[in-house]
Amino acid sequence: MMNIEEQIKDPELEKKVMVTVPDDDKIQTPPDNAVSDTSLTPLIRYWFTYHAPTSEDVAKYKQIRDAGLALARVIDTNCPKSADTTTAIRKVREAVMTANAAIACLGK
Repeated sequence: MMNIEEQIKDPELEKKVMVTVPDDDKIQTPPDNAVSDTSLTPLIRYWFTYHAPTSEDVAKYKQIRDAGLALARVIDTNCPKSADTTTAIRKVREAVMTANAAIACLGK
């Protein structure tokens, strides 16, 4: 394990933060039922790599965004202004982003 120590340069948060980050070779492979026969490290790298969209992907992204926008509008129109309404719209946004990530990462 590596320890990374960072001094936060914020007058209101004058404190040290200690973060423990596992070395790449120490990351365990997830159980077989979690991710099919790939180690976690390459999968994480894959998730955080830019995947240029194909023209077919762009059309899929638009369809998902349009559906998310429609649902967010229905929620905004029919629900009282509240923390729950804000959360519902935020979760629609999260669902759109996660669905688009599924397309970009080919379901991995």
